[in-house]
Amino acid sequence: MTRPPTAAQRRVIDAADPVTGRLRGTQAQLAALVRRGLAFRHPRPPHDHFLTPAGHRTREAEPEPEPAAVGAAPHAGTGVFAARVGGEEEPPSGGPARLREVHSAWQGLLELRRMTNPDGAVDRPCGWERKHLVPAAALALEAAGHRPAGPDAAGPDAAGYRVRATPQPDAVAVHGPDDGTLRNCAATLEKAGWQAGEHTDPRSRTRYLLASPRRV
Repeated sequence: MTRPPTAAQRRVIDAADPVTGRLRGTQAQLAALVRRGLAFRHPRPPHDHFLTPAGHRTREAEPEPEPAAVGAAPHAGTGVFAARVGGEEEPPSGGPARLREVHSAWQGLLELRRMTNPDGAVDRPCGWERKHLVPAAALALEAAGHRPAGPDAAGPDAAGYRVRATPQPDAVAVHGPDDGTLRNCAATLEKAGWQAGEHTDPRSRTRYLLASPRRV
């Protein structure tokens, strides 16, 4: 049976980018994870290291306690990338740096699809996306240039998308200020491998999208 990662290796795994699985650590730590089959070194410059499917499973599993192991998962808000779902109280600053982060995250997600989909398809969501529906759908929208809604639902910042969880385990709701926004969001999600259809809330009578990852 494979030994569990050490406390130091576990901290590196837990701190991996939640979308792309990109790792940060010393060369010795990264090399050790590669030897265990939990990470791989990207063949193209800058030769970053990313979690393998086994590494992602390790991160999602409960860590086994180790004697004298002292460590905790990284706190939120420490610089880890998060896709804009819309309506955040403290949204990240925009500008070129944000555009680069979003582009890098989307490219990393496409690489994760290639690695983890059985047929290597990049036009269909992978297992990670099916387990993290809201950030996955939000990343697809933000990467395509859609504007997320700001924190003020009644002000000018409201003119953008909002991605929210639903009672359905395999679908998210995408809200927008008008039908045009919803149609554009639907087109983007369908291009990214999702199924999206417009619905009407029976109580508020507002229109929204119901989107779910497309299967084979």
